[in-house]
Amino acid sequence: MTDDKKSGTPKDQHYARLRRAHRDQKAGAPGQPSGFRPRPQTPPGEAPSDGLVRLYGLHTVRAALDNPRRKIARMLVTRNAAERLGLSDLSGFPFSTDLVEPKEIDRITGSDAVHQGVLLEARPLTPKPLEALGDTRLVVVLDQVTDPHNVGAIIRSAVAFDAGALVTTSRHSPTESGVLAKSASGALEHIDMIEVRNLSDALGKLHDAGFQTIGLDSEGPAEMETAFSGERIALVLGAEGKGLRQKTRETVSALVRLDMPGAIHSLNVSNAAAVAMYAARKYLK
Repeated sequence: MTDDKKSGTPKDQHYARLRRAHRDQKAGAPGQPSGFRPRPQTPPGEAPSDGLVRLYGLHTVRAALDNPRRKIARMLVTRNAAERLGLSDLSGFPFSTDLVEPKEIDRITGSDAVHQGVLLEARPLTPKPLEALGDTRLVVVLDQVTDPHNVGAIIRSAVAFDAGALVTTSRHSPTESGVLAKSASGALEHIDMIEVRNLSDALGKLHDAGFQTIGLDSEGPAEMETAFSGERIALVLGAEGKGLRQKTRETVSALVRLDMPGAIHSLNVSNAAAVAMYAARKYLK
């Protein structure tokens, strides 16, 4: 086995990258001057204890601090980040706060994480049942979309287009994490996350509640804009690559496609979700 093999723990992979960087430095990495020294990298530390999640980034932390449902255990913040967040007095919080140097947060998140000088350790938000959906007219349903970057980006768009909830399955969906929350850029605190065990049953309940369920599929028989009907819309999106599962395709009210006249006929799921939400919100006005 060579040290270039992409296997093992994140720390193993990190140290393999360092060894490759050292070889490149000695040999003269392409595009870099002789003797170039890359920024020292720090691998992620141990996971938080007691079921806590780590949230980082200015927008993410600001939204979490403003969310009364968010139970925070600890905050690490640099002087610069505290100023940018408007935190002049750290002693008034009902949880532990520490003024630290950026490298102390690097040791926890790893230096690849864009923490912007602030980190929270907090309890994850409790997902709600489908019965808590309320009277929203637009929801987004994800059929086993597992990439936390994509889910976070979808959450951000959902809040921007005033979707009332994001429905995911209890299995094959990412758990709340720093990566997901950072991708959502604070939006995680502004939307109801609904978790279901059986997506087909959940779609049936959405039908009973007056929702038209619109499944996005690159080979859908109708263009999306022509398929909307009724007063409530649930947009259903599948995972990258495999798309919607067969049972989901059979259960939704309509299968639709996005009209893409260019040379590429598919989008990243988070981009497709944003386009679909824009169109659905235009229809619902």
